[in-house]
Amino acid sequence: MPGTSSTSFVKHWPKPDRVLADLGKWAESQAASRPELIALGYFGSHARGDTGFGSDLDLVAIIGESDVPQMQRNRDWPFERLPVPADLLVYTVEEWRQLRHRGGRFARVMESEVVWVVGEGATV
Repeated sequence: MPGTSSTSFVKHWPKPDRVLADLGKWAESQAASRPELIALGYFGSHARGDTGFGSDLDLVAIIGESDVPQMQRNRDWPFERLPVPADLLVYTVEEWRQLRHRGGRFARVMESEVVWVVGEGATV
């Protein structure tokens, strides 16, 4: 997380390479502990390479199946282990296929921007 120097109010934000290295380790631990996880990737400013002070991680996960409503599926993921705040969208395989089939702006962003850390969402 961002930190404050003991002699200054200037905040320091982790560099993108550190954020992505920590994300890789975090993703590996999630893949090892979540057998339902098929793919996990990031998009947004980190994927485009235009991060700045305060940039969060935009994440997408694809899982097998779930009875949990989509808006609640990210609640038990340990985001506190990541160096910056994160937002996670969790789709089932079927929801992911429907999203890609429907098309639209968000689907195009997912197709062009997501960098897969675990698995490969394009093949789902």
